[in-house]
Amino acid sequence: MGTDLHELLRSLRVWDPEVTQLRPFDPANAPAEPLPLFTAWFAEAVAAGQKEPHTMSLATADADGTPDVRIVMLHGADADGWAFATHATSRKGGQLAARPYAALCFYWPALGRQVRLRGPVTAAPAQESQGDLHARSTGALAAALTGRQSEVLGAVEELAQASEAAWERAQQEPDAPVPTWTLYRLRPDEVEFFQGDERRQHVRLNYRRDESGWAKELLWP
Repeated sequence: MGTDLHELLRSLRVWDPEVTQLRPFDPANAPAEPLPLFTAWFAEAVAAGQKEPHTMSLATADADGTPDVRIVMLHGADADGWAFATHATSRKGGQLAARPYAALCFYWPALGRQVRLRGPVTAAPAQESQGDLHARSTGALAAALTGRQSEVLGAVEELAQASEAAWERAQQEPDAPVPTWTLYRLRPDEVEFFQGDERRQHVRLNYRRDESGWAKELLWP
């Protein structure tokens, strides 16, 4: 007998106190810019035992405006933006070429927190992109060398063969170039910090970039 999806959904609980610690957040004490707050929240997520806190949803749109979303890994965040990487020839790479604007979302359920960003995206120079790749693991290089991301795969055996060859090359040539590998940076126009509350009085602090720097505003939950 199959699983009843609706019953399963009703059985689940959001922010179970056994695994979630909802912390107070006073936006009046928030810094003038979003990056220091993001850095602090990220460190607190790590300290709270949040699994894979560096993963985030990346939303893009194609040339026709059709949205797309997937999970990617944060490669860094600084004054130049929030960084991630992919092949320029991948689906998301093509979408970013057509519409160089995207949104990111981090979700850290251990603390009942989200961070959402929107803004233009730029590609880093080739030398910097290759440096980012070669600073990562052998597995990351092997995956990049496998290539053909988002193309139709004829059979799993093809992937196994290509991956095996890529792993061998990555181990023998740790500086092997992957010309399509690109580091992207999202420079946010908006950054929202969401702190969940057990009484659903969620705190939402939104930073908006303006001509003088950053403006802060509260949003209704």
